[in-house]
Amino acid sequence: MTDLSSFPIARRWPAARPDAIQLYSLATPNGVKVSIMLEETGFAYEAHLIDIMKGDNNLPEFVALNPNAKIPAIIDPNGPDGKPIGLFESGAILVYLADKSGRFLSSDPARRYETLAWLFFQMASIGPMFGQVGFFHKFAGREFEDKRPLQRYVTEASRLLGVLDARLKDRDWLMDDYSIADIATVGWVRNLITFYEARDLVGYDRFTHVDAWLNRALARPAVQRGLQIPARG
Repeated sequence: MTDLSSFPIARRWPAARPDAIQLYSLATPNGVKVSIMLEETGFAYEAHLIDIMKGDNNLPEFVALNPNAKIPAIIDPNGPDGKPIGLFESGAILVYLADKSGRFLSSDPARRYETLAWLFFQMASIGPMFGQVGFFHKFAGREFEDKRPLQRYVTEASRLLGVLDARLKDRDWLMDDYSIADIATVGWVRNLITFYEARDLVGYDRFTHVDAWLNRALARPAVQRGLQIPARG
């Protein structure tokens, strides 16, 4: 049986299945990237709920795994050379799991790097900008009298949706096949028009290719399952 005792987080959230990948997460747009990927690949894993509203992510045991104190993070007990490895940053975890499984990231160098470009587009642009729309439209920022920050992020979110829409005009997925770029992006687009309630604000219905892509992604059983993991108690 794998010994995870060297990871402080495994003492705070004990593993019932220490030979499986340990996922420490919450069902946010960043968190579900990894749960969807784990569902798609079929790897054995165990999900631990990290409640950011209760400050679980700031506990020293979690910070020991992710110094940035953000979800998600994983421990793979069967990492490179058969040794346990802890990883944080959702994009890095997606690449790791893609390489481990041999799925959702092409081995062809040119296609691989193009896929990574779309993954980084999500990490650098889609996530941060859509998140700011959520803050200024639905959360504490909506009380700000100055609406210029909200408008700035709404304008940029609409532009980014336009980039996605143009990419998806003549294709079903961001690459030729479903990939980690789609897995990284689907939760953010879904959140923008549901949880953030920004559908009309960003003019989402103009982006028909994005909407068709979103519906294709949401129809995948692994996506449906991953969006609910970790389940709240």
